[in-house]
Amino acid sequence: MKTEMEKKENQGLSRRQFINTAAMMTAGFASLGAGPVMGTNTGLGKRSALQKTTINGVEIGIIAPYAFRGLSRNAEEMLEFLVDLGIGAVEMQNPPVEEFAGIPDENQVEWRMSATMDRFIELRRMYNDAGVRFYAYKQTLDHNMSDAEYDYTFNVTKALGANHLTMELPGDDDDGTLTDRIGRFAAKHQILVAYHNHTQANFNFWDRAIWQSRYNGMNLDIGHYVAGTSESPIPVMEKHWDRIGSLHLKDRKKNHGDNYPWGEGDTPIAEVLQLMRDRRASFQATIELEYDIPDGSDPLQEIARCLEFCREALNA
Repeated sequence: MKTEMEKKENQGLSRRQFINTAAMMTAGFASLGAGPVMGTNTGLGKRSALQKTTINGVEIGIIAPYAFRGLSRNAEEMLEFLVDLGIGAVEMQNPPVEEFAGIPDENQVEWRMSATMDRFIELRRMYNDAGVRFYAYKQTLDHNMSDAEYDYTFNVTKALGANHLTMELPGDDDDGTLTDRIGRFAAKHQILVAYHNHTQANFNFWDRAIWQSRYNGMNLDIGHYVAGTSESPIPVMEKHWDRIGSLHLKDRKKNHGDNYPWGEGDTPIAEVLQLMRDRRASFQATIELEYDIPDGSDPLQEIARCLEFCREALNA
């Protein structure tokens, strides 16, 4: 099977052409109700007029670098993608953030214990100046990490300007000691920790963690939830509405079915977005591109299509 990079090489398109293609698609989509998109090629410092992707009160973000499907994990290059797509909000995973800050390949724990927040604040400013903000930072906390490492992770989250930290709900936490510890540190820093799910989730999946701390919350992946439960995610959203940090959007089939292009699976993406609109949700809906990229397309074009799906649903 060809890799994404091989497909792109065969199509004879450069990365810059990829970006420009998606930018043209997004600019066309903007005419349908989200306002102008200001993606240009004039340099990051001149892109502060980027239109936020808030559609009828619902902010649409993206998880990076995961959603870019291997195009880049470099913070500067990903900012180029975001600006050209017109996406003004991001949940950022830790590798590109820490790489920008200068983390070495070895002795990473030692580096974290001595790192100042200066480079993280610089990254935040670079993104903010381009019209993009961090709403979530993803980094895993585990049993083996010291208290100082916990503090470091929450300090990075705050330095980026994010209002919550995301991670998987721990699968090795039968007695709840880990989510209890995390909740105590989250309360200390007053930063919500939103726990992500895969297909193991059910209606009561988040109950213990949420009961343990008012700073333990939910990062609901609606596609995985549908695949694992064969049920709508809306009831569990309503159950924990005030503890949702953000949602992940993807379209999967029931009964552990595969990922599909949006609108072709069983996940009620449009209904979830409309519920967020009607209830004036304060949390973000995050594009997580996970289906196979069709022949002749690329991740940036598919992200633009996902963004258009959101726009159509929220303007309905």
